[in-house]
Amino acid sequence: MSSDSTPQSPKPRVAVVFGGRSSEHTISVLTAGAVLRAIDRDRYDVLPIGITTDGRWALTADDPERMAISGRELPTVAAIAEPGGGSVLLPVDPAGREVVYCEPGSVPKDLGDVDVVFPVLHGPYGEDGTLQGLLELSGVPYVGAGVLASAVGMDKEYMKRVFTSFGLPVGPYTVVRPREWAADPAAARKKIVDFASDHGWPVFVKPARAGSSMGITKVDGLAGLDEAIAEAQAHDPKIIVESLLSGREIECGVLEFEEGPRASVPAEIPPVSDHDFYDFEAKYLDSAEGIVPAPLTPEQTARVQELSVLAYEAVSCEGLVRADFFLTEDGEFVINEINTLPGFTPISMYPRMWQASGVEYPELIDRLIQAALRRSTGLR
Repeated sequence: MSSDSTPQSPKPRVAVVFGGRSSEHTISVLTAGAVLRAIDRDRYDVLPIGITTDGRWALTADDPERMAISGRELPTVAAIAEPGGGSVLLPVDPAGREVVYCEPGSVPKDLGDVDVVFPVLHGPYGEDGTLQGLLELSGVPYVGAGVLASAVGMDKEYMKRVFTSFGLPVGPYTVVRPREWAADPAAARKKIVDFASDHGWPVFVKPARAGSSMGITKVDGLAGLDEAIAEAQAHDPKIIVESLLSGREIECGVLEFEEGPRASVPAEIPPVSDHDFYDFEAKYLDSAEGIVPAPLTPEQTARVQELSVLAYEAVSCEGLVRADFFLTEDGEFVINEINTLPGFTPISMYPRMWQASGVEYPELIDRLIQAALRRSTGLR
């Protein structure tokens, strides 16, 4: 039989889910725009689904250009959602994968089956295991880490606890939980002051469960502490305080290949002029440049790659991870955190590291989708 008469399998349908309720909403929209530009339309059908800041799942235009920064204005799902206020409903029965669109006063519209979800949500309500749990219940495969790894990767406290149990070096930190503030704010504040006294100023006050450098303040002394606490708590009632680690900032990507996880060449984030640290504006508005590959010795490169894969395995990750380290003045790598859904914007370090490792952007997207399609949902 000739190849012309061989039945052709339909292309897998990929739902790209982005936006969300977290403070990283706009960063997620930027990432979605980059993914939609790169995904191979000859291999995949694509269904863009945006989640508004109030939690509505909206059908959006498949228009990556409207998902980019315009001047210093950041995009939102609300700006690109289909008019009418309709909502997209995912399947709740593992026996079916039909996606339905409902508008007020109209008959629900069947949008067809979805084979895999590509979540590009950053922060709580997307990167933290909540969306992953929904997809597990629905029986729909998805790109990236599962429920446990997503939750641990989002919570900086438990991430560090897991790293420590696997022998990964972490820097000094302390955590203040919401109940501590509610019970005795003065004692909670003293906990931070005592930590700074033990480890020295400055310290970094951070939301425990946020990313994209949201809500982080470098505090040089008591005068700025209360304001920093309030800023962090605006993003998460649980905060983490870390000591300053002097050294170079090194990042490394991990990607799931058929034979297992593999590390990219590392990158270095140099000191950013006009910014105390690599904050939100430096990352997304002022186009801070990383150095790819990082100027490390072969031994240092091998070490940070080894630690990155160990961090990936320690948290039981799947698909991808970006691991962030400090290379201290005594030549040791200290892991700061991992990101289970790192940014895919044009200036994001994760795709740039893989490009330097020989994996171009479209192949990177394809590998992530194929890895998700190979995995089953449920216990594995």
